[in-house]
Amino acid sequence: MQQIHDWIIPQWPAPPRVRACTTTRIGGVSQGVFASMNLGDKSEDNIVAIAKNRNQLSRVLRLPGEPCWLYQSHSNRVVRLYDDTGVNLNADASYTTIADKVCVVLTADCLPVLLCAKDGSAVAAIHAGWRGLANGVLDNTISTLLHFAKCQPGNLIAWLGPAIGPAVFEVGDDVRSAFIKTLPHAAAAFRPVTQGKWLADMYLLARQRLERMGVTEIFGGNFCTAIQYEKFYSYRRDQETGRMATLIWMDGGSSARSPG
Repeated sequence: MQQIHDWIIPQWPAPPRVRACTTTRIGGVSQGVFASMNLGDKSEDNIVAIAKNRNQLSRVLRLPGEPCWLYQSHSNRVVRLYDDTGVNLNADASYTTIADKVCVVLTADCLPVLLCAKDGSAVAAIHAGWRGLANGVLDNTISTLLHFAKCQPGNLIAWLGPAIGPAVFEVGDDVRSAFIKTLPHAAAAFRPVTQGKWLADMYLLARQRLERMGVTEIFGGNFCTAIQYEKFYSYRRDQETGRMATLIWMDGGSSARSPG
């Protein structure tokens, strides 16, 4: 993958005006367990360091405005970003049809998912941990894009960002049951470990949900935040840790404004 500041630029056939990036833990000023590019303001990290990291994020990516940070709670709520949208919106996904509005989600094991219309008319960023996936955050986002942005699911493409991988994401019977209850073939995403314990493949679970909703062009999904220590934060691995940001927006000005 092409990298900027040791960050990840999705390799997917998005229209030229669509810009996207996922940060890593590299490139900031935070110290200790938050070293170094922590962007999560709900952590115990120094607020001055977080502010400096967010300023650096805007500068390196040449963002057209302040990202619309969400108050994430593992819900399935989706919000639309308007011209006057503020910050700390209570939702786990955001979308926009307006140029230069930056959608963003924060993660450290949960799955960040990006969606964009093939004609560049709409974009979305989704925070999809296992609870969000099971509760339909992807489904709700796609349905919202269909009804309010007139985006047919078959005209959307998706990118799966860094999340905890299937080799280490151990869950219990309750998690497996939550998925199989609404999608029986989700059983294929769980591999038995011991009695009542399973290794879950969040990438496969997300692909199944997307495909069920009619999104078939899906890219990414080849990371593991828990194993790739030098590159990613991981809550499952470290408990006290920072957060990466996954951003997407539609460029309304010069294509030279930002990378991607």
